[in-house]
Amino acid sequence: MEKFFHLKENGTAVSTEIVAGLTTFFAMSYIIVVNPQILHQTGMPWGGVFLATIIAAIIGTLVMGLFANVPYAQAAGMGLNAFFTYTVCFGLKFTWQETLCMVFLCGLINIIITVTKIRKMIIEAIPPMLQNAIGGGIGIFVAYVGMLNVNLVTFTPKDTKAAGKGLAAGATPGLATLNTPTLWLFLIGLLFAIVFTVLKLKGGMLLTIVITAIIGIPMGLTSMSNSVSISDTFAQLPQTFGVIFSADGFPALFSDVSKLPLVLVTIFAFSMSDTFDTLGTFIGTGRRTGIFSDDDMKHMEDGKGFSSKLDRALFADSIATSIGAICGTSNTTTYVESSAGIAAGGRTGLTSVVVSICFALSIFLSPVISAVPSAATAGVLVIVGCMMASSLKEIEWSDISEAIPAFFAAVFMALAYSISYGIAAGFITYCIVKTCKKEAKSVHPIIWIVSLLFILNFILLAVL
Repeated sequence: MEKFFHLKENGTAVSTEIVAGLTTFFAMSYIIVVNPQILHQTGMPWGGVFLATIIAAIIGTLVMGLFANVPYAQAAGMGLNAFFTYTVCFGLKFTWQETLCMVFLCGLINIIITVTKIRKMIIEAIPPMLQNAIGGGIGIFVAYVGMLNVNLVTFTPKDTKAAGKGLAAGATPGLATLNTPTLWLFLIGLLFAIVFTVLKLKGGMLLTIVITAIIGIPMGLTSMSNSVSISDTFAQLPQTFGVIFSADGFPALFSDVSKLPLVLVTIFAFSMSDTFDTLGTFIGTGRRTGIFSDDDMKHMEDGKGFSSKLDRALFADSIATSIGAICGTSNTTTYVESSAGIAAGGRTGLTSVVVSICFALSIFLSPVISAVPSAATAGVLVIVGCMMASSLKEIEWSDISEAIPAFFAAVFMALAYSISYGIAAGFITYCIVKTCKKEAKSVHPIIWIVSLLFILNFILLAVL
């Protein structure tokens, strides 16, 4: 195990990696329940999506751990599953089978841009200031996710009449009244997370989740009544597995030539979101923790094939989306919640292997795992976000030309609830600032190209 994962070289041990893997798994295990709930609304069988989500997570995370030897986990991405359901299926009127086909093609595109080193070129083109902003922004985003998971932040409709009719109403955000068991359990978990982090207790994140979940039992929040049954899931898997190759898949998707431009735009939107969510996660967590060192970045730039860990990590991520589409789920991507395991000491692929094992066991232990309430993990996410936000200190805030792109990149991730849109805001404002300073030539061509693609994407989304 030492020879394969190079534990001592990375300053870790088997026990540390196991704790880190468990921590990551519990931080992201909500996807096992949430993803089938979201995709089921499109008409997909709940059981098929449930198993597809787990299978895709197992395979994608195993490849990440065994091939790339990095502590990242993969599963169906939040935000991408919402785009799948509410935008593509409900808004654009594609069937779920056709949408799975587009997800599969998105995965193939990601494989191509990884093999041809386009992804690596993008990473190399991002200036250190934006890298730090992305890392800090992800921290803000993670903390915000934790708060939203327990409804600490509420949204009051501005137009109550429109809201009553199911129409767009707009909303005003505000702090929730702390009078619900969920919020009290969240505050208890947050307190434990703060104490254990300040005291530098190993495995503190996992211990926080366990203790908080136990406290949630007498409060009625940790209950087996909320468990997930798998009695019919295996029977439903054939309804989603390989459906993209059936008559309802690719033949149906390309049967109407007039819809081809819309199909291409949708695939592009999937690919952009998937790619930049992944890049943001790797840059924001890997560089700061030393998982991807400066030497590794140099080897990536100068080497051939898969000579660096980042090479292999990007490839592992790129194949996971296509695997997930074949199984019957939306885009499989690298989870930002991996930062919880990294914070717990995870540094090698052994962490990822542990996560994969947990996902495999979850098929049979789903009643217990699904009983862990979101309030038990939300506090951990907030503190992890706080730690990640420390990279913002590396930015020269007194220099307005650095402050503007960094601010937009970091803040927009939370405000737009999208890592991709945060990156887009940072890239676009960076180009504007450099142009104003008559330094447009110093901007890497890839930054210009990606910024223009983002702008094109926003225009198309506004028009279509």
